[in-house]
Amino acid sequence: MTSQPKIFVAGHNGMVGSAILRRLKAQGRSNFVVKPRAELDLTDQRAVMDFFAAERPDQVYLAAARVGGIHANNTYPAEFIYSNLMVQANVIHAAYTHGVNKLLFLGSSCIYPKLAPQPMTEDALLTGALEPTNEPYAVAKIAGIKLCESYNRQYGTDYRSVMPTNLYGPGDNYHPENSHVVPAMLRRFHEAKLAAAPSVAVWGTGTPRREFLYVDDMAAASVHVMNLAPDDWKASTRPMQALLNVGYGSDVSIAQLAHTVARVVGYTGQVEFDATRPDGAPRKLIDSTRLHALGWQPQVDLERGLALAYADFMAGTAR
Repeated sequence: MTSQPKIFVAGHNGMVGSAILRRLKAQGRSNFVVKPRAELDLTDQRAVMDFFAAERPDQVYLAAARVGGIHANNTYPAEFIYSNLMVQANVIHAAYTHGVNKLLFLGSSCIYPKLAPQPMTEDALLTGALEPTNEPYAVAKIAGIKLCESYNRQYGTDYRSVMPTNLYGPGDNYHPENSHVVPAMLRRFHEAKLAAAPSVAVWGTGTPRREFLYVDDMAAASVHVMNLAPDDWKASTRPMQALLNVGYGSDVSIAQLAHTVARVVGYTGQVEFDATRPDGAPRKLIDSTRLHALGWQPQVDLERGLALAYADFMAGTAR
């Protein structure tokens, strides 16, 4: 027997879920329950309810999600909205049904309007139209926030939501078409280096600006928020806006990112930009002032984080 709470990390094999597990283990936690997708389909309501009935976790980190970059969001919009809605509804309702009082839901900064004032504060939620390229995913994530808020309001649960900026790091998806911008660039520049290609084409004009956060910083923030005293959480949020942003605090242009990735990888050819491809939102910088005031700060800068991510990519190609 153990006095530690039993913690279910949903999505523990993903980039964020695995980082949360690393963080919890580093803090001496050992009472976990995890299930790979092959053993527990979180879109299956009956399976999720049976799992919670059998395992009875005390806390849940809901890091499971279907995620991808612009190409994946444009290609599979129905899968993105359906899968994420089902996972969130099933896990959050099962948690409530089986007496889980503490749950942390991980959303995304894409919940904010395309043209929201920068940097984006939590108050920007639902104040304007979303970026069309990932609207289905964003709608699902907004629904996850509202599920947590609604269960809190009606049932008195303590379900919290954090909205990370663009994440990268160990365990990322390096698929050539369906990955996010950082892993896609790491793979593309690495392959160009091996092929001695004279140039690499990057999607878009290179002018949009993005904020990037190393995944282990996100994991630290997640555990920090989960462990906040209820009064501190409530003082920093509102019943109809129960979320906190998690970001690095500064952004770079896609062109700057591309040149930094090239430098980290060791690619010395030309970097070109394909303006026929979509840019997405012109800028996405979130305001993390509220979380910073609660005692969390990021630790890993972009160049160091990219070097760590590239080392992880290389280790994966060697396996």
